[in-house]
Amino acid sequence: MRGTNDAPRAGRLTKRREFVAAASGRRFHSERMTVQGLLREDDASLRVGFTVTKKVGNAVERNRIKRRLRHATRDALAARGAPEALDHARHDVAADPAAGAPRPPDPLPPADVVVIARRPALVAPYSSLIDDFARALHVVTKPGGARPDRGGAPRGRRRGSGTSRRDAPPPGNPEATP
Repeated sequence: MRGTNDAPRAGRLTKRREFVAAASGRRFHSERMTVQGLLREDDASLRVGFTVTKKVGNAVERNRIKRRLRHATRDALAARGAPEALDHARHDVAADPAAGAPRPPDPLPPADVVVIARRPALVAPYSSLIDDFARALHVVTKPGGARPDRGGAPRGRRRGSGTSRRDAPPPGNPEATP
């Protein structure tokens, strides 16, 4: 049961359009997961969604990965106010009281975050999942807008006159063509 001093819980993403919108935000990649996040304009709290594709494994393995990530996310958010709590692999291990009074937890940013699991998340140490999500949350919820523009031409379009190689005249002497 949750106490009154616990860190706030994150909401859930449930609709496809929320997942798609989060894909347009910032990204964080690790061996175990990819995290996409988009800051929202409203004053609601953080919402998290999980995706595990069928390529990762069968239903039992996918569900186990989702459960591990859900709990790692919960522990990372609970430890947000106390960085030393990230060193513990289990959520029921109390922080050292000699370390001083714990700081109050930081407020959760109003953002939508999608965690896309990869196969190594099934066997990875639990503490590494917590650490990955904590780092990812810091990266994807930075203020400053969506993903930075990487430059270059937009996908699906060619630079130049708009003609493809098939439409271009064959190489050779241009004067020899009637």
